Amino acid sequence: MAIERSTRTGLVPLVVIGFSVAALAAVALSSFESNPPVGVQIVRVLTETGAVVTIGSLLLAAFLVPPQKSGTLAADGYAAMRTAGWFALVWLVGALLSVPFTTAAAIDRPVSSFSFSQMVATAMLLEQSKAWLLTAIIVALLALGCRLVLSWGWTTVLLFGAIFALVPVAVTGHSSSGGSHDMATNSLLFHLVAAVLWVGGLIALLAHGRRGGAHLPLAATRFSKIALVCWIVMAVSGVVNALVRITPVDLVTSTYGWLTLGKLACLLLLGVFGYFQRERGVKGVVDGRPHALLKLAGLEVLLMMFTIGLAVALARTPPPGGSTELPSRTEIAIGYDLDGPPTLAAILFDWRFDLVFGTAALAMALLYVLGVRRLTKRGDKWPVGRTVAWLCGCFSLLFATSSGLGRYSPAMFSVHMEAHMVLSMLTPILFVLGGPVTLALRALPVSKEVPGPREWVLAFVNSPVARLLTNPLVALALFVGSFYALYFSGLFEAALPFHWAHLAMNAHFILAGYVFYWPVIGVDPSPNKLPPLGRLGLLFASIPFHAFFGVVLMSSANVIGEQFYRGLALPWVQNLLEDQRLGGGIAWAAGEIPLLVVMVALLTQWARQDGRDAKRYDRKADSDGGADLEAYNAMLRKMAGKD
Repeated sequence: MAIERSTRTGLVPLVVIGFSVAALAAVALSSFESNPPVGVQIVRVLTETGAVVTIGSLLLAAFLVPPQKSGTLAADGYAAMRTAGWFALVWLVGALLSVPFTTAAAIDRPVSSFSFSQMVATAMLLEQSKAWLLTAIIVALLALGCRLVLSWGWTTVLLFGAIFALVPVAVTGHSSSGGSHDMATNSLLFHLVAAVLWVGGLIALLAHGRRGGAHLPLAATRFSKIALVCWIVMAVSGVVNALVRITPVDLVTSTYGWLTLGKLACLLLLGVFGYFQRERGVKGVVDGRPHALLKLAGLEVLLMMFTIGLAVALARTPPPGGSTELPSRTEIAIGYDLDGPPTLAAILFDWRFDLVFGTAALAMALLYVLGVRRLTKRGDKWPVGRTVAWLCGCFSLLFATSSGLGRYSPAMFSVHMEAHMVLSMLTPILFVLGGPVTLALRALPVSKEVPGPREWVLAFVNSPVARLLTNPLVALALFVGSFYALYFSGLFEAALPFHWAHLAMNAHFILAGYVFYWPVIGVDPSPNKLPPLGRLGLLFASIPFHAFFGVVLMSSANVIGEQFYRGLALPWVQNLLEDQRLGGGIAWAAGEIPLLVVMVALLTQWARQDGRDAKRYDRKADSDGGADLEAYNAMLRKMAGKD
């Protein structure tokens, strides 16, 4: 109880001052409009404050301070978890209040003019109001979890759940509509997550230092690295998002442009603060001077909160109209136009970089190469085949999401099915053959005193979640069952108009394929180890379900997603049913090549295992003079004598 009291005493004044700064900034900067919605601005700032402190506190408990050896949170992690629980309630209240305030602002009426039934009916018609309601449900579960969870593993689950709670509102604002909304939404997701981790992490670190928490040098050093990455991500994603929304001329001729320039100036100033924080604050803490961090951190937090207020005002300010030419139906639906049918040349050369999966592919390739380089520099060997497999997997991910294949995928069912097959049946195979977990465990340094990245990877592999996902029955159900659940339940048709739903589908395809192929041909040790015949049986068990799925698509008389595809009115897709049947044929035939790759990998692994077993037996025979063989021959002679 003393920990909770000291935490709130040290943190609440700073948060209250920061909230006041952000609210005043949001209201003042929104005064450029004729009738600024003050209530919406204050509620939004309240919500952002709760989200920032909640996520920052969970970040501290999960990754910046060590737990006990048993895996239970230590005193510092427990204090941060309790802080997260209190501010999750603030976040929840803000999300619930945002439903009526957002609804009223959308139709330009005061909240008091609605009856309860009118408010509910109107809110259910607006995407952003429904997004706030979904956020409130997630945050309510999060607040409950913060009260119940005491283990480090579940703390990390809560952290990722809290980050996910940011998504519904982010994908339903200005960035989710109009031209290039795919780029705008992707860049906003990067920007928002990086900003919350940076601001929230600094507040949590400051609170940790003010209450005299242990391991402050470790927490400051780790957060310094996170903050640098977040600043880079915010800078790049912010520029991309601004270029999508406005032209360079709009920067100085519109309210939206001026606010964007102000946010950019704050970001640059925060970068300067961050530099001095690393050069003076973090080094001072490591040298035993904890107050060196606290001097700059308080002012930096206030500047961050002012930036949040500016961002809230920016979110409530409509971007300038730009071009007077109306966007096409295709551009409104998927974010961009398509220049003709998906010819081979268009698939190979008509690229549109996917900020989420394209960036992930490049980052994973770079990290893998750096890991191999570290092993090589210290004299260890790493199989070239694994590196080739991993890099080919990264390229397949990049190609399926950023090439013409990814460009045409949202608009044509047949091309979508091609991308689906690559992401679920080729990319995961190449990834599991790359052995990323084994490479990470060999390349990352061992942390003896406190858990580090290597220990985090090991904890995840041995976690109940990993054991559940790699269970043969669960992996088979996720891999094959999702085909039927997605396309034959109406879920795919409901998801087609939303860019975020396409991101979620692609992520599911990759993860479901990975957890299926990991225990079958994975180089990394699986939490559920299968014997060779079990691996082969699991593989062949999936083949009939996969083939039947393709046959059902080819023989179906109903067009899946007909309303969406017909609304695009692509001139080169005259018959939607034929395009769907082509997609079914692709799904039916696409299983052959991955099956061949898996069979070759299995046979190769078995041959190598037999070779290792033979060498092990020969070494044992050399050490004991062939005692096992002699005993076996004696048994045969005895049996022959009895006969």
